[in-house]
Amino acid sequence: MTRTRSHTVVLDLALEAASIALKLARRVPASLRPVAEQLVRSASSVPSNLAEGLGRPGRAGTNHWRIAYGSAREAGVQLRLLAGAGAIDARQAATAIHLLDQVRAIAWRYLNPLR
Repeated sequence: MTRTRSHTVVLDLALEAASIALKLARRVPASLRPVAEQLVRSASSVPSNLAEGLGRPGRAGTNHWRIAYGSAREAGVQLRLLAGAGAIDARQAATAIHLLDQVRAIAWRYLNPLR
């Protein structure tokens, strides 16, 4: 896959969203720790899989972008759960969710070029 400006942008967005999510996850009370741990895994999966996908040609690279798309959806849900429970700052969660939505939009266009 040839690296384009949108690939650089999507990776930057994913890194920013993951950074916010990881910081928020550190502050979660013990009773919601399993959700926070899953947030850490899903949020860190997004930029990791995008980066790996950029380094692999063909279907292997595309598969990593699909995984990143799914992880972005998952991380957004976990952020909503934790914010709804009052365990994390709702504004910061909203910022991360917005960034993840942008990541998903770019990934969707990449994965579905004719739609």
